[in-house]
Amino acid sequence: MSADTAASAEQRLAESGIVLPPPPSPFGSYVEAVRSGNHVYFSGMVPVWGHDPIIRGRIGADLTTEQGKQAAEHAMLSGLAAAREFLGSLDRVTGVVKLGVYMATTQDFVDHPKVADGASDLLLKVFGEEKLSGRLVFGVFSLPLGMPVEVEFVLEVV
Repeated sequence: MSADTAASAEQRLAESGIVLPPPPSPFGSYVEAVRSGNHVYFSGMVPVWGHDPIIRGRIGADLTTEQGKQAAEHAMLSGLAAAREFLGSLDRVTGVVKLGVYMATTQDFVDHPKVADGASDLLLKVFGEEKLSGRLVFGVFSLPLGMPVEVEFVLEVV
């Protein structure tokens, strides 16, 4: 597809059959998104449906790598729902500036990139390779509310 005929983010969502959850609501005293210039900074997103956790546990103990990858995808779905609510449309996104994926893992877990691909692959489906960024991946001891994954990201918008 040429740049003129490339599918928009909203079209890609519809064509992929991806259903966004209700936009998440904060679990504390913060806002989900803040705009500065042409960048929107999103708070950490966890795998929830609206405000209800859908998966908890530690990857490598309670959850497999594949379950962790699914949790990362669900966290990013919540992030996209927050982005759509904040922007009005995902078509306003001109690029993903930053993606950070944090995961609660056991000490000996080593498949962090495979888990993080759950978030990255979703962004690829929605925005295309030309709008992706690099990413940081962290294994940590615990995350809020016993969640296995938390994603943070920055979008460039018009």
